[in-house]
Order: sequence, then C-alpha cells, then structure tokens
Amino acid sequence: MSIMNLFKSRAAQRRACDELSRMSDRELSDLGIFRGDINAVVLGHRRPN
Repeated sequence: MSIMNLFKSRAAQRRACDELSRMSDRELSDLGIFRGDINAVVLGHRRPN
C-alpha cells in the first residue's frame, strides 16, 4: 500500500469514527453498535460471540 493510500485510508477511518460518534445511543443500537465499540467496528474487528 502506498503512503498516499495509507493516509486516505486513515482519513476515511477518522471520518467514519467521527460520524458514528455523533449518532445517538439509540441510532447506534439500531445498527448493532455499542458506543465503546466504534473504533473496533471502523477497523473491522468483531466481538466474539
């Protein structure tokens, strides 16, 4: 991955985190996301079942 693509990817991750962080707990719940899991969700990590 080139440096430019890495920067673009990180910027997109930050925007996604910011957007999810602005949502209410209810909106996040509708998506199946807990507020404390926002970073993990954006990075593509999953919670164990």
